[in-house]
Amino acid sequence: MDVLVLCIDRDNDLGRKAGINGSVIGREANIQAALKLGISDPEDSDTNTIFGGIKAFDEFVATGTIAEIATISGDVNVGLTSDNKLADQLDMLLQRFQPSSVIVVSDGAEDEAILPIIQSRIKVNGVRRVLVKQSHNLESTYYLLKQIFTEPKISHTVFIVPGLALLMFAIFGIIRYPEGAWIAMTGSIGLYLLFRGLGLDDSMQSAKQTMRESLYAGKIAFITYILAGMLIIIATIQGAASISQLYWSPIWYGYLTLALVFLHDTIWWYVAAAISINMGKIMDMYLEGKTDAKTYSYPFFIFATGLVIWSATGFMLASNADLKFSIGIFQSLQYLAVSAVLAVLITLAGVNVSKRIASDTAAK
Repeated sequence: MDVLVLCIDRDNDLGRKAGINGSVIGREANIQAALKLGISDPEDSDTNTIFGGIKAFDEFVATGTIAEIATISGDVNVGLTSDNKLADQLDMLLQRFQPSSVIVVSDGAEDEAILPIIQSRIKVNGVRRVLVKQSHNLESTYYLLKQIFTEPKISHTVFIVPGLALLMFAIFGIIRYPEGAWIAMTGSIGLYLLFRGLGLDDSMQSAKQTMRESLYAGKIAFITYILAGMLIIIATIQGAASISQLYWSPIWYGYLTLALVFLHDTIWWYVAAAISINMGKIMDMYLEGKTDAKTYSYPFFIFATGLVIWSATGFMLASNADLKFSIGIFQSLQYLAVSAVLAVLITLAGVNVSKRIASDTAAK
């Protein structure tokens, strides 16, 4: 086949609004999908994207080009989750039709963000962006404000930052400490921007989805997720209590020392939380008769990492003469050396367990 006309629905409007799961293959199937989506939400731009793809497909066919049209859809959690689904559907289409090239049809920059994924698999001969010609009434301020309030992807980005700022002002106004509002406001906004910038919101959304699926399926992982959350809360509270004692002491030890104390006092709680999540997955796989060799090795790696962090932070804290750490520097150095050897042995044991399970699975 010469060319595949590929329409992109990155946020899965087809599935959410029209109940049609990607991929949608063929001219008639895409016409029906576009009509169904247009009826369910006349303002959705993906309807025009599909019709734009159909027009491009007809143009190729009119010139005698062997072509096919398909629409792939992602997930409402735009990011890693949606892009993985789009990549899987793309791989299926390329394996089935084996086109020489593709023409990408989208409704804007968000859908075109997956172009590197497509280009890593096949040659892209063109990108057609379908923009809707609107009347002046639709372009009015009222319409724009309505879109901001009703579109989750926009409202979650626009309103959270000023919302955090106003909330901090209100809280510190109630406790009559307005000077602290600026510190709390900048800190909370900074944490939010860091959270979004590192993509942790996708991880949180994925964890929430996993918990929901575990609850509905009656899996042990749901309980272990709850247990891990409790352990994380305990660790954070304990770490905060430890550093607060140093923070308010007459001697100022510095922020680096406070961070090291927090890590040293909480690392085993966080290790226990991570292992708890992993053990829930292992038990669910065992009950379902599934096997994933890598999953069985994760507890070994997690424990070894915790051991290294605990001993290393202990050594650095013991090196601070002003802190008067519970153990001396020579003893902490011994702990660090022994922990390093044990961490390597534990890691090797994890690799060995993983290899054995993989070989047993292959033998079956």
